[in-house]
Amino acid sequence: MHIPDYAHAMIRSTLPNVPTSRQVGALDCCLCDEPFEAHRPPVPLGPTPTSGLFGCHPCLTRLVTRARRTRDAARTQDAEQAQAESSAWTPVRKHHLARLDSVRQAAETVAELARGDDIKALRVAWLLVSLESAYTWLPETPEPPASVDSQDSELKDEAFRLDLAMITAREAVSERLAYHLINEAQPEEPEMCEEFECAEDCSGRHDSSHIDCGPDAVFEDLAHHGITLAQPEPAPISSRLTTPSGRAGADEKRSSLQEIGGWAHSVLERFNINPDNTAVLLNAAAVGLVEDVWREGPLDDIHSSDSGPCDGEIFAQSVDLYRRARAALVAAEEDGPEVLLAFVAVASNVDLRWAGGSRFSLRMASESVAEFVQHVDDRVWFTAEVMRQQGWRTGLLHRAASAAIKTPNHFGMPGWPGTVVSVMEHLAGLDRSGAPEVLTDLAAVEAALLEAPDSLGATALDWISRQGLLA
Repeated sequence: MHIPDYAHAMIRSTLPNVPTSRQVGALDCCLCDEPFEAHRPPVPLGPTPTSGLFGCHPCLTRLVTRARRTRDAARTQDAEQAQAESSAWTPVRKHHLARLDSVRQAAETVAELARGDDIKALRVAWLLVSLESAYTWLPETPEPPASVDSQDSELKDEAFRLDLAMITAREAVSERLAYHLINEAQPEEPEMCEEFECAEDCSGRHDSSHIDCGPDAVFEDLAHHGITLAQPEPAPISSRLTTPSGRAGADEKRSSLQEIGGWAHSVLERFNINPDNTAVLLNAAAVGLVEDVWREGPLDDIHSSDSGPCDGEIFAQSVDLYRRARAALVAAEEDGPEVLLAFVAVASNVDLRWAGGSRFSLRMASESVAEFVQHVDDRVWFTAEVMRQQGWRTGLLHRAASAAIKTPNHFGMPGWPGTVVSVMEHLAGLDRSGAPEVLTDLAAVEAALLEAPDSLGATALDWISRQGLLA
């Protein structure tokens, strides 16, 4: 006789605690204590087929039937309870999702209004205060009943989207208010116009919307308030990369490196750039990454359009992106090529105001912006793929070789100091009466060109470029 699993517990509960010798000897049923009939063999209940306790067919049939009815009744009750809990949970869940969605839309709208100029700064501040109130009043995420899946991905996703929208709104309002305070503190002095091409009736007031102070200014500013923080050192270069064979397993990859790595190695040597000097290689690779990914391609169409940036704005932004590209390449050695996405995020940001005090952002352009963003993503993907397939150093060699061929004298390249010498020689002989005031002190100009050309400002760099000195 087959005894289903669901009946085992009920049968065990009816077994005697102290069985008789006849029950153990398979003479009497351990359930009804009646002798077994000769034509109905006893059913062994264990622990083995020949020892332990035995039951008769009628008793076991009755107990299996009772266990089945108990099971079915429990299932019905559980199903009814689950249906009731689900019916009660659905409107609670729907209402909470609607609350999250409405506050998220409000946050996105506040961020959009904060980026524009149609609403005054004070009103923007009140919008943030009311948004934060709505966010604070959101109830805790409701807990689903036990019969409902507790891992509700939609609830988690909506809460995450709301948090991202709140972060975006706070950043947009913070930036708007910070620049509002800075601009309100600026006096209306005509001499402020010296670096701008202004109409004759200009009041002299020029509001700033993007200021790039560089990576170290915050530490100096805090020091003025008596707070001294240790500044981060430049990212170290791994000693195991100071020679081409430093990376483990280089011998096994040598054959695969020859196609790109070998060619790039020869190109760099041809242009007198030492490919075995990792610091020089990183600098050149950063220049090449900016040139291939950002400067080359659709940016030419954006540059030539009526709403496009001037030469000085492009040069200032390329210097800023060079620093970001170098930092991303250094990080990629330890953390993998995925960290290059940090460079992509900045290089293709359509809302970012460019470096050097520029007012330009890609969103202002009317030409090829979508194509430009895709171009940046595709080119960085290729560099990341080279690193995955052939190693970090091969990725550097590839982009460095590109820089050596296309822009051997750009900022960051070994030839840049020579370019600065040439610029200064010509600049000293030019009539600078109409030049931006920042170009008055030639010693300071030379120091800025060597260390951080974008610190001169996009206007000054454009004036230098129009003289043909940065060609």
